Amino acid sequence: MNNSETKSRAGSAQPVQTPAHEVKAAMAGFLSDFKDFQDDLKLKLKEQDTRLAMLDRKTVSAQRAPLSRSAEVELPHKKAFGAYLRSGDDDALRGLEMEEKALSTAVAAEGGYLVDPETVGRISSVLESAASIRSIANVVQVESSAYDVLIDHTDIESGWATEAAAQADTGTPIIDRISIPLHELSALPKASQRLLDDSAFDVEGWLASRIADKFQRAESVAFINGDGIDKPTGFLTYTAVANDVWSWGELGYVATGQSGDFASAGPADAIVDLVYALGARYRANASFVMNSKTAGAVRKMKDADGRFLWTDGLAAGEPARLMGYPVLISEAMPDIAAEETAIAFGDFAAGYTVAERPDLRILRDPYSAKPHVLFYATKRIGGDVSDFAAIKLLKFGVS
Repeated sequence: MNNSETKSRAGSAQPVQTPAHEVKAAMAGFLSDFKDFQDDLKLKLKEQDTRLAMLDRKTVSAQRAPLSRSAEVELPHKKAFGAYLRSGDDDALRGLEMEEKALSTAVAAEGGYLVDPETVGRISSVLESAASIRSIANVVQVESSAYDVLIDHTDIESGWATEAAAQADTGTPIIDRISIPLHELSALPKASQRLLDDSAFDVEGWLASRIADKFQRAESVAFINGDGIDKPTGFLTYTAVANDVWSWGELGYVATGQSGDFASAGPADAIVDLVYALGARYRANASFVMNSKTAGAVRKMKDADGRFLWTDGLAAGEPARLMGYPVLISEAMPDIAAEETAIAFGDFAAGYTVAERPDLRILRDPYSAKPHVLFYATKRIGGDVSDFAAIKLLKFGVS
């Protein structure tokens, strides 16, 4: 073979693959595959983040609904109620009440439209803070036309048991059922149409204050002196007997010893006797009830050591106290006079129950008192003595 043939074969020969070249090629392939894997992983993570974000938004929306539901329900009712008060437009209210009736099994009163919850809250707040038996009585919300109270006014007999001796039977308690019927309480405030047309006039606030004032005055009298006919039964309408001969269904009294006045000697003794005529289990939550004239006479009294029995409240809004017990001033209580029971003392949360429907209804009447608009407000409420042992009276008489 000549030299030219040798050079020709050498020039056409393929390069020889060494181990280093093979490792380098394998590494390049691995890096390329790894990069494709990374790109694919990033794409999948991005898709997952998008799905999670969408799920979070749905979850937040689902969670926010219950928090805003009451506001969403009350706001349309408030707007619709305001439109009805100002102009008599009841289309929106009628539709809302149709929806509420479909969802509620409560017995609805007839006539008028339900007052919005905010206005009802204003009225209730005034009634609860007013100088009325309601502020110290047991107040219950009912959906029926009456409220029944079951009272066990006897003690269930008991005894000590031993391991060997037979257990004796205990006595059966006597249960009394007191039924408190609900009656319709109404108010009839009025306003001029010109005033209602003024957008700056707070018609809901004005209406709430007028209704609360009229309801409060009517309630205060009924809870004390109501005869039970189309109104609550007042506690002073029950027969009052000397506390020594008291029995269930009557109210026990303590006499001052002098007709129409406190006794000239030791006048404060009658107050002390009244306090301790009430059972010990009631005294811890007891209050005095009297009118302003009686309070003026009582606050001058001193004990045997010359200390006043009456002390004024130390903080704003705190009631005055007589012998350490709070005093409710109610002008519905009688004045001091012969044979009058002008002071009551008792645990009224146990002794007197006020039952009421939570709803308040308004009927707008623009015709009966032109150019004024009448608003006929109605509420169903009842009240009666629920524990005759929890209230005692002070009678201004000899015996």
